[in-house]
Amino acid sequence: MHTTLIDLLLEYEVSAPSHFLFHIETAFHESHHAVEERLTITPSMKVRNFSDERSGNRFIRLDASKGVLSVNYHARMELHPAPVPLHLDETPVTAVPDEVLRYLMPSRYCESDVMSRAAQQLFGHLPPGISRVRAIENWIHDSIGYLPGFSNSTTTAQEVFVQRAGVCRDFAHLGITMCRALNIPARLVVGYVHFEEPPEDFHAVFEAWLDGRWVIFDPTRMAPIDRLVRVGTGRDAKDVAFATIFGGVQMLRKELTITEGDLLPAGAGDVPAPALSVVVG
Repeated sequence: MHTTLIDLLLEYEVSAPSHFLFHIETAFHESHHAVEERLTITPSMKVRNFSDERSGNRFIRLDASKGVLSVNYHARMELHPAPVPLHLDETPVTAVPDEVLRYLMPSRYCESDVMSRAAQQLFGHLPPGISRVRAIENWIHDSIGYLPGFSNSTTTAQEVFVQRAGVCRDFAHLGITMCRALNIPARLVVGYVHFEEPPEDFHAVFEAWLDGRWVIFDPTRMAPIDRLVRVGTGRDAKDVAFATIFGGVQMLRKELTITEGDLLPAGAGDVPAPALSVVVG
């Protein structure tokens, strides 16, 4: 069992009444559970929470008036990663479950239809199974440069393939695209994980459907994959943005601190807090 402490602060200057959709709380997922959670929103306002039963994604909606809005999310998580078998087969399209089928389709950032020829040339000759997805993961790691600021919020997998540079979400989008082009269902996962080199930020990886289960892959190799605390799962980044804003808003601060296992302060995990504490005001 592994313990992770998460502290996220988001601060915005709201110039006109605006509506916010936040996706920052840890997902309902079998790989971890919350020992403690606390959401603090200033100033006081009505907040609506809802979740997606299929993905486990959790959302917060609120209407903010003009002024400064501060959102602080704190969580202490216990992780229960499952071991991944060395040998897993690909699932024939005819046997892909109905709820998984949509992860075979092209999406806004993952143009698997356009990239089909490239995927077949690079990986079509390899034996099907988890080893082929590992080959995709390795190729991306070796061929794409990790360059913060090189891509932007509209960069697609095809553009990353051509430009040969991007950040974690671009690496994940390319992995998803290559998998789908080979008829392997794949999706984006975003979460919290500790990086040895700051600054901390949300981290994006991808999952592939193999032998009736989802398996995570991280082409960046920036952090231990079994330490990721899942926040969002979706077809691509469009489904898992940490904040979607309708109105005139400017971000003032985004501060994220993630402390893991033996890095926690002495006694930090001795007395579990209530499972959920929400403070608004």
